[in-house]
Parts: sequence; C-alpha cells; structure tokens
Amino acid sequence: MKYIYTLIVAALLTSQAVAQSGFSLSGKIIDSATQVPLNGVTVILQPVNRTNITDETGRFFFKNITASASTTITLSTVGYQKITYQLSDLKNGQTISMAQRQTQLTDVVITADNRNPYKAISETDIKLRGVSNSQEVLRIVPGLFIGQHQGGGKAEQIFLRGFDNDHGTDINMSVDGMPINMVSQAHGQGYADSHFIIPETIESTTYEKGMYNAEKGDLAVTGFVNFNTANAISSDMVKVEAGQFNTYRILGIVNLLNEKAKANDQSWYAASEYRYSDSYFDNPQHFSRFNFFTKYHGKLDDNNWLTISASTLYSKWKASGQIPESAVDQGIIGFYGALDPNEGGVTSRTNVNAQLLTILSDHDLIKNQLYYSRYKFDLHTNFTFYLVDTVNGDEIRQREARNLYGYNGNYIRESYLGNIKVTSEAGLAARLDATTNSELSHTVNDFTLINPIKLGDIKELGTGAYLKETFQLNSKLTINAGLRFDQFYYQYNNKLASDTTLSGVGIYKASNHIISPKLNLYYQATDKMQLYLLMGKGFNSNDTRVVVAEKGLQTLPAAYGADWGTVFKPAANLLFNAALWYSYLQKEYVYAGDGGTVDFTGRTQRIGFDFSGRYQPIKAIYLDADLNYAHGRALDESRGDNYIPLAPVWSSTGGITYKLKNGLNGSLRYRWLGDRPANASYSLKADGYFVNDLVLNYTKPKYEVGLTINNLFGVKWKETQFETITRLKGQAAVDGIAFTAGTKFMTVAHVSYFFK
Repeated sequence: MKYIYTLIVAALLTSQAVAQSGFSLSGKIIDSATQVPLNGVTVILQPVNRTNITDETGRFFFKNITASASTTITLSTVGYQKITYQLSDLKNGQTISMAQRQTQLTDVVITADNRNPYKAISETDIKLRGVSNSQEVLRIVPGLFIGQHQGGGKAEQIFLRGFDNDHGTDINMSVDGMPINMVSQAHGQGYADSHFIIPETIESTTYEKGMYNAEKGDLAVTGFVNFNTANAISSDMVKVEAGQFNTYRILGIVNLLNEKAKANDQSWYAASEYRYSDSYFDNPQHFSRFNFFTKYHGKLDDNNWLTISASTLYSKWKASGQIPESAVDQGIIGFYGALDPNEGGVTSRTNVNAQLLTILSDHDLIKNQLYYSRYKFDLHTNFTFYLVDTVNGDEIRQREARNLYGYNGNYIRESYLGNIKVTSEAGLAARLDATTNSELSHTVNDFTLINPIKLGDIKELGTGAYLKETFQLNSKLTINAGLRFDQFYYQYNNKLASDTTLSGVGIYKASNHIISPKLNLYYQATDKMQLYLLMGKGFNSNDTRVVVAEKGLQTLPAAYGADWGTVFKPAANLLFNAALWYSYLQKEYVYAGDGGTVDFTGRTQRIGFDFSGRYQPIKAIYLDADLNYAHGRALDESRGDNYIPLAPVWSSTGGITYKLKNGLNGSLRYRWLGDRPANASYSLKADGYFVNDLVLNYTKPKYEVGLTINNLFGVKWKETQFETITRLKGQAAVDGIAFTAGTKFMTVAHVSYFFK
C-alpha cells in the first residue's frame, strides 16, 4: 500500500511539473454597447480544444497552456459577433469588446465545459422570441405550462414534468438570486407570484429541470428558474399599449447616469409600468397593477462589483373565479360568467436586493447577497358556493403580512490537478420568513367575518450549505459531484382555540433537516454532441402549520430523480435537446390553504421524456418546438385509482419567429396541453386545449409599433380545471369539474419609442 501511495504522489508531482512548464492566459469580455461584462461566453483554444466559460465579471482563465504558432482563441456567445484571434496577438489580462448582432443558432457551441444542458436553448429563445408579459416569462421554459384562475393578480398554477406544481410547490423560482416563492404562505406552500418583475427588464433566464444542482435547495424538485435582470440598458424607452376589454399599459425605462459613468463601469436605470384591464369575463375584473424597479451596477475597484436593486408592486383586482361545468350546461351562467362577483384580491411586495462580487488575487470569486421583502396578501375566493353554508355561502378570505430576510453566499475557485481542471464551489444560505396574522376565515361580502378557521403568526428559518466539485478530466469528460445540507426551524403562534389541528392557543415549535447528494456526468462525444447523466435527491419542505402539528412524522420528504439526455447539433443551424427522466417522491403531509386542513399524499413515481428542437433555415427565420410526455402514478393506490390528479401527460409548444432586415418581425405560436385526469380514478377529465397567439411588429432604431393577438382563432378553452364538489343556492351538491375560461380572441396594440 505504501508503495502504491508513493507512486500516486510521484505521478501527481510529475504532472504538476509538466503543467507548470506551460503559461497562463486570462482576459475579460465586455459588451461593446453597455460596457457591462459578459457572462457565459465560450472561449475555445484550438487546435488543443480547451474551453472556458466566462464568469459574472466577464473573465476567462487558462492555465498550463503549451501553444504553437497555429494556436487560436475563439470567443462565441449567442447574440454577439464571433471573434477569433491568433493567441500571439492577445495580451494577458486584455479586455475584449464583443458587438451585438442578430441572434443565430450558428453561435451555439457544444462543449463538455457547459454543465447546463438548457443554456443554448434559453439564450436563443429569449433573445429571439422576447417576452411581452409576466406569463410569457414563465413560458420560456420548455414544457412549462401555466394557468390563471383568480384574476391576473394571483400567482399562476404551474405544470411541469408531470407535476401539478400548484402555485410553486415543487419548482424553485428566483430573480437575481432573490426568492420568488413564499413558504408557508396563506394560499399555499411555495406560492410564487412573479408579477413584480417588469418583463422588459429581463435580460436572460437560467433554468434547469430536475433536482440535480446542489446550489438549489427547497422546492427544486421539478427544477428551478432564475430570472436575470439587465445590469445596464443600451437606450431609454417609453411604451404604450392598448387593446380590447379596456386593456391599457404604459411603461418607461430610463438611464440615470451619463456616458462618462458608463465608461467608468457604472450603470443605473429605473423602470416603471402601470397596467389596467377589465379582461374578457362577463363581470369586469377592474384589474390594476403598478410596478417600479431600479438597479445600480458598478465597479467599486479592480476587485469588487456592487449591484443593488429595489422594486415595489401593488395590484388589485376582481376575479370571475372557478365555475362548475354543470352550471354552464344548465344555462345558469355563460362560459365566461361568474357565480360570486365578490372574488378578487389585493397584493403588494417591496424588495431590496444587494450583491457584492469580489475577485481574489488568484482569480477566485466570492459572492455575498443580502435581500429583504415586505409582502402583503389579501385574497377572497369561493370555490364551493353554498356547499357548506347554505345561507351565507362558502366565501373564504386568506390574508397575511410578511417580512422576508435572506442571505446567499458562495465561493468559487478554479485550480488544476495536473492537467485536470477542478472547479470548487461552496455556499451558504439563510432565509427567515416572519408573518403576522396568517389568516383563513369564512366571510361574506369580502370583509364580514362569519367564522375564523386559521389565525396565527409564522416564523420559519431555513439554512443551507452546499459543496460542489467539478472535474474537467479532458476535453470530453466532465464530472460534477455535489452535497447539500438543509436545516429548518419552525414556529407557529396559534391564536385560535377552535383550531382542531392543534391542542390549543400558544406557540408550537419543530425542526427537521435533510441531506441531498448530487452526481452529474457530461461527455462530449463529438464537437456536435454532448451526452449527460444527471442524478440527485431533492425535497419540498412542508408548511409550518403541518410540521408543528405532525411531530415525529415525515415532514421533510425526499424526492429522487435521474435524467439521461443529449444536446445535439447536427448542423450549424439545427439544435436538439432530448432527455429521458425519472422521479420518485416519498409520502408527505400537505397543508390545504383553502380549507385549513392537512392532507396526506402517498408515494408517487413518474417517468417521461422531453424533446426540444430549434432550427434557423435562414437568418430571418427561427423555428422552435417542444414535446413533453409524463407517465405518473401513485404507488400506494390500487390500479385504476392511482392516477395523479391534474398531472399533465402530453404537452407541446412551438412557433415560427421572423426578423426581416426592413424592420418587420413577429411570431406565430401554439401551445397544446393534452387531456389529463382530474381525479385519482380518471372518472373526471380535465380537457386539453390548443391555442395560437400572433405577434406582428415593425421595428426601427427610434421606434416600434406592434400588434399582439391572443387566441388567434377564438377557440373556447379552459385554462384551469379542478374536481370540486359544489352546490348552487337551493340545489343539490354536484361533484364535477370547476373551471376558469381561457382568454377570448384579444388584440393589444403597442407603440414604443427609443431614445438616448
């Protein structure tokens, strides 16, 4: 054994000596228009085929280079002009500017150094398709479907990979690293209302499917989505929209610093929008929303970058809610009607987010982030009408006021073990949610209290630590291993003696923890194909009111998953992404926010595949299509009664986008969601739909005019559907489908003006 150990040490020392015979090269890449560093640029040394990807400061770094006269370095990223240099023409530490150009699939490069298989698709999609509203932001993720069933002010229902994620239960969402999800929220665990994001401020999205990234903890079961707002804007903008159903919007984005500040690596801008719509329902929604966002990004010195952003949202609306199919079939109300016109809500959120990025002398990175949110939520709904209270009706009120405090920090180091590139990353996170008077009440006429159901103060502290090690063994094979530990502390101050889930008024405490290992393999079979195998364990924490009531039971269930897939680029203008995936969830206890009860769900298993294709036959035309399938079953139920309610089975999205040299541009898109079970026996069906949207624009350097048509062919479709037992006044109870109608044919025109 001693002899073997001596040989290993000698081999390592020899490899280090060989490595040290080379030289190092570093550089920084910036956007030529905004002077902002470019993250995610692929840097390739040829003919040795060594790659590096720039970090958040735009830096790349190679060590142990043994170059010849023919060695070249190529810089490539989506949406920018590719650059190639002779290595001898570059100086160590040189700053390189890249100019923007029309996005092309030819800019996508397949490398083993890329550890996000969705990176290429996400970059091309958002730059070519764009986003015009908060719903389109979420639809950027292939296979992700959303539904709205309480007016535009409420978080969407999210479907992904055979999961009904409700409003965010099993998908982790954030913006600039600040969480969107609200844990132990009055309406549901993981509630993710992203409407405080102004779509035009989003520069890119980073997303991954599955539970394979050690950086992401709670809720990241089907995956995670992080929206990245722009650090700087190239021009100011004013935009005005107007459309059917009294729909209006005005948006302004303006730089707050001059060109001299930009030259000194400083940027600061502000954006604000106001939106109003009565919507397409028979009862006007009177929906209104105000958003404000501002962001500063600046270089403090050669080693430190500071980013500070702040935003505020206020939204108010009436909702047509969910209506029973039986009431429509009987002609009591129309397809777009409402049974309780008092439904609706008010919500607000104010955020402050500060990040400090520090570059150490050895090129290591340290990131520190502090964030704070003040959040208020007040929702009035009626799902069952007169089922329980045959006199006053079953209207409920859900309300909370929340302070959210958080910290994220991580350390990234690149080093070499011989010729093996090693990237080490360690991180810490802490999040404290503190609510006042989290409430569920039976009401009438919105504010008249009939019966309190839940009332209490919640404190939930979640802490996490992770370690990731990535070994780039050669130009073909990369291994990433991660380990994450999460600890949660829960406290609930129950203020209702009538709450039967607890033993009385008072403070209840609990805690739990979980360890989540990850292992990911990436193999570059050719310069046109990457294969990957991803494996990991994830989790979804339960609502505080569940955990403190179910002491000793499994309140932090695990999820296990695996993906086997490929990124394949058979031609310069053709890109495919395909994966077979599997997931398994342990049993869990779930807090039902609409009833104040604790429901039990058993083990589930899902298997499926995702397929995405992107094709650009000419520079002006971009075709995209996504096809997704999921087969999910409950493992503890008998055959025929083991369907997972509302779990999507087949789904597909796609479209054609065009950008002509004369300024004409736009897209024609479709989304198809197949039929799926509405209950465990599939005796009730949630109907599928096929809907088309059309965008037409004429864009010039100084202005843009455009028209958006939703539901181009005017189909009647149901955006959300649930099995619900309902009772109309004076009638018998009915167990059937309750639904919210999807949008009618709707046109919205806009005019934008760009100026310096």
